[in-house]
Amino acid sequence: MKALENRLEHLIQLGVEGISKASESKLTYSVSPEKWSKKEILGHLIDSGVNNLQRFTEIQFKTKPYTFDNYKQADLVKANDYQHAEINELLGLWKAINNRIRYLFSIQNETTLGYKVVLGSGEVSDLQFLMVDYVDHLEYHLKQILG
Repeated sequence: MKALENRLEHLIQLGVEGISKASESKLTYSVSPEKWSKKEILGHLIDSGVNNLQRFTEIQFKTKPYTFDNYKQADLVKANDYQHAEINELLGLWKAINNRIRYLFSIQNETTLGYKVVLGSGEVSDLQFLMVDYVDHLEYHLKQILG
């Protein structure tokens, strides 16, 4: 888990450095109304962080296997109106959520990492899979923002 924790820490640093240097026009540009801008992708990563922070926390005390509902990604981005939000607010929120998640990674052990999870598809996995998948997802979208 230490490697995953370090990877997340590195991605947080890259994100903060890269996004804080980007122009507002670069962050708000969208190729079409159906496509998210870089700022909206950051908003999506905030929503992902919020939802996964709750999952990573609840699995510690809820009945196993832990089951959760998928969240409506596009609806959350629209409802939060990330396109018109102040970038420093979004960046601070994203950083804070991910630092909390990074801390949760650091306190897991073999038992907790093995807690069973029922994914939205009905497939059964475990907490470790969820945590790795979260960081993979974050990295994928961070490349879209910084690229």
